[in-house]
Amino acid sequence: FLMQTSEMLRKICMRNLVRKYCRGLTAERKVQLQQKVVTSAVFCGKKEGYLESLSQPFLDTRLKENDLNPKVLQLIRGENIKYVTPVIKYDRNGFKARERLLVLTQSSAYVVEMAKIKQKIEYSTLKGISTSNLSDGIVVIHVPEDNKQKGDVILQCEHLFETVTKLCMLANKQSVVKVVKGSLRFRVGSGKEGTMVFTVGPEPQVFKDKTGQLTVV
Repeated sequence: FLMQTSEMLRKICMRNLVRKYCRGLTAERKVQLQQKVVTSAVFCGKKEGYLESLSQPFLDTRLKENDLNPKVLQLIRGENIKYVTPVIKYDRNGFKARERLLVLTQSSAYVVEMAKIKQKIEYSTLKGISTSNLSDGIVVIHVPEDNKQKGDVILQCEHLFETVTKLCMLANKQSVVKVVKGSLRFRVGSGKEGTMVFTVGPEPQVFKDKTGQLTVV
């Protein structure tokens, strides 16, 4: 009887402590915890660097709305901008690296070059998000094969865990995130596909190898 009473009191005490902790959380802290729970579900035990990311708070955004070109803001008018971060975009054919911005709104993701919108991906059409199990910052956003899209988007993000978490939460598509080993296929456009190979080396680099594949070290 004493053991049962002790166990009941222990559970009651734990519930009270949890309730007190939850009530004391600020709105900002709650958002952080919600995001980190999603990051854990997607990456824990799957991608290198995840454990090191635990102690790093996610920022609301890496660039502010007024850092965007006014022409871009005019084109996105009416949409609530949620997150902006600098990225490197790799061309689907020659894999040339280009500096871009990734802008996430309430309904769409935009790849932006200065005053131009290079690609718009509505969350409702997003097919998948792929990244490797290694410590690189590459993420591929998979889009439908239709006339509106040029092909899948290949990006390199400095804050990959943060960016992918924001993207899949805004799109409400946590289940489409895949952490792959070795290689992945991406759509180039016009029914064509390309291959990206992930490997380990002495220093990080991204290049087109002799076979025409994009190699990420």
